[in-house]
Amino acid sequence: MMQTQHKTLGIDGTRTSGLDVRRENVAAVTTVANIVKSSLGPIGLDKMIVDEVGDVIVTNDGATILKRLDVEHPAGRMLVDLAQLQDQEVGDGTTSVVVLAAELLKRAQELIVQGIHATSIISGYKIALRESLKYMTEQLSSTVESLGQDVLLNVARTSMSSKIISTDSDLFSQMVVDAILSVRTVNDMGDYVYPRKAVGILKQHGKSAKESTLIRGFALNAGRAAQGMPSCVEAPKIALVDFDLRAIKMRLGVTITITDPTKADDIKRRELDITKERVEKMIRAGANVIITSYGIEDAIMKYMVEAGVLGIRRVRKEDLRRIAKVTGGQIVHTLSDLNNEEIYDPAWLGHADRIEEERYADDECTIIRGGKSKVCASIVLRGANSFVLDEMERAMNDSLWAVARALEAQSVVPGGGAVETALSVYLENFAHTLGSREQLAIAQFAESLLVIPKTLALNAALDATDLLAKLRVEHASADSFPEKRWTGLDLVEGTLRNNLQAGVLEPRPSKLKSLQFATEAAITILRIDDTIRLNPPPQEDDPRRR
Repeated sequence: MMQTQHKTLGIDGTRTSGLDVRRENVAAVTTVANIVKSSLGPIGLDKMIVDEVGDVIVTNDGATILKRLDVEHPAGRMLVDLAQLQDQEVGDGTTSVVVLAAELLKRAQELIVQGIHATSIISGYKIALRESLKYMTEQLSSTVESLGQDVLLNVARTSMSSKIISTDSDLFSQMVVDAILSVRTVNDMGDYVYPRKAVGILKQHGKSAKESTLIRGFALNAGRAAQGMPSCVEAPKIALVDFDLRAIKMRLGVTITITDPTKADDIKRRELDITKERVEKMIRAGANVIITSYGIEDAIMKYMVEAGVLGIRRVRKEDLRRIAKVTGGQIVHTLSDLNNEEIYDPAWLGHADRIEEERYADDECTIIRGGKSKVCASIVLRGANSFVLDEMERAMNDSLWAVARALEAQSVVPGGGAVETALSVYLENFAHTLGSREQLAIAQFAESLLVIPKTLALNAALDATDLLAKLRVEHASADSFPEKRWTGLDLVEGTLRNNLQAGVLEPRPSKLKSLQFATEAAITILRIDDTIRLNPPPQEDDPRRR
């Protein structure tokens, strides 16, 4: 058996190796996973996180929970990074990937205690992962076309089943599907792609969640800079600028000495005239809408009102980039050309069919409709307070990603623990065909997969042991009765059902990535058998410095 060692090094630090460091890593990973475990599934619970300044967040989104936690242990931080990676790559399934990674590591630790070398376990896990991905692709996947028109609605419903909007899932799932289908484009290879980022989400206080709407256009959470500006512009020509439209101020360090007090007003007037000349150049180029990420001077606003120009200020740079993409315009950071002269080229203007201001609750929003690029949609969410709206946004984001991934892959798998149980039974039988030490690791991998259906059942206050036993029996007979491989949990009724027919569906990439990321994370932490901690440098008043 491996010995645990604590040695003092030639450097200023300590070294921990052997079983001790593995136990420490497993304990850290398990602690992190236990935090999010109870939020898994349609009947999962929420977490309230209060940070050091008192800001509160209420959510059951795994990636958001882990991102807000200040995890100190390096192995625990790997799990936080794992959740972020799943969120970026797939957009959904963050809680399950963390729970699965922790279970894989815990099972590996049991094998190491029994005397199995970590290298053999890693090799077995890699074989199990390869076989799982192959079996899932060949046996457990169904094409989107073969399941009829409601398949996308079912994918959206499944994704939002554990979220705050699950009670109105019919409304929101239709909204999500319509939004994703409206932004469909063709890439260079001639394939359809569904850019999730082309769908904007706007949060507006007031009314109920059922008042949320889908807008075919770009919704901007900002109104006119001044009341005298037009509230609606047909066929707008939009100038997008990323510089200040307030009076020009001299740079820091520039000193102006005035001998005649009357000249001070001339300087102030010239500072304002420089900005006015810039706006004039845009208007002469044809612009009747000016959108800036900075502010607009009051005197400049008056000039824009007289010219009949719509001005919008303090727009987020992210929104500015999306408007540029939608309208075909170019964001201008400076008007200076190579000859140090200020010009505004009409080719930089963006174009749309219409831009108008609409009022939601106490806020004004600007809607850009029919841009040069038709690939744009916005969802306006309504809710009672910021906690509700933030959680609704996270739920919609997950659902949008799920539908987009299902369409791009054109393939879905059943949810409710069906895939994990099917893979577990398959890997258990596959392990018996191997005569090497990897057999034990593959068997433990198979057992680890059952943590997902077990956690789903426990969170729904059901008898997990009884349901899991029945579920394994159903999948064990899948060779004779192929439809049994779709059997999963019905967490509302506390029974088993065919989840493919019931419409509990997830995009195949979500499950594939979950398995890959969880296994890779477990293997990465499993490779660690030494921890070297360096002591912090002594402070000025430290006696060690004397």
